[in-house]
Amino acid sequence: MRNKLLSLVAAALLLAGCSSTSSTGGADGMGGSGAVVPGTQADLVQNVGDRVFFAFDSAQLTAEGKATLDRQAAWMAKYGNVKVTVEGHCDERGTREYNLALGERRATAARNYLIAKGVAAARVGTISYGKERPEAMGSSEESWARNRRGVTVVQ
Repeated sequence: MRNKLLSLVAAALLLAGCSSTSSTGGADGMGGSGAVVPGTQADLVQNVGDRVFFAFDSAQLTAEGKATLDRQAAWMAKYGNVKVTVEGHCDERGTREYNLALGERRATAARNYLIAKGVAAARVGTISYGKERPEAMGSSEESWARNRRGVTVVQ
């Protein structure tokens, strides 16, 4: 009986040792300690900013948007192996087709700005989601303003 008990304890200890978690960081860029891993999406969001906002029915970058993209370009120069996709988004107003085209113009404006700042074109892709992926729900100017955006996503 004593041998069975010792065997069970030993087996439990072996299994407990096998179930440890890794702290190498996952897709979100967070390490096991909660620290942000450099060169990840979490690093970009926390230390640089991942989005720029646009005026109604416009794909023209604002001064604030250009400042964010300047920081993104510097960050990408630091992490030369990182590739990104710039997502273009719109508010709910307008047709699906119109907003897909506007979202593409917004994403392209951000992409072109990053390229002009020295980021290799092969490292920056674009996609438009139009009004299909709102960040803020609602039909108010505040919601619409939050949805008119370009978001840089690390691949």
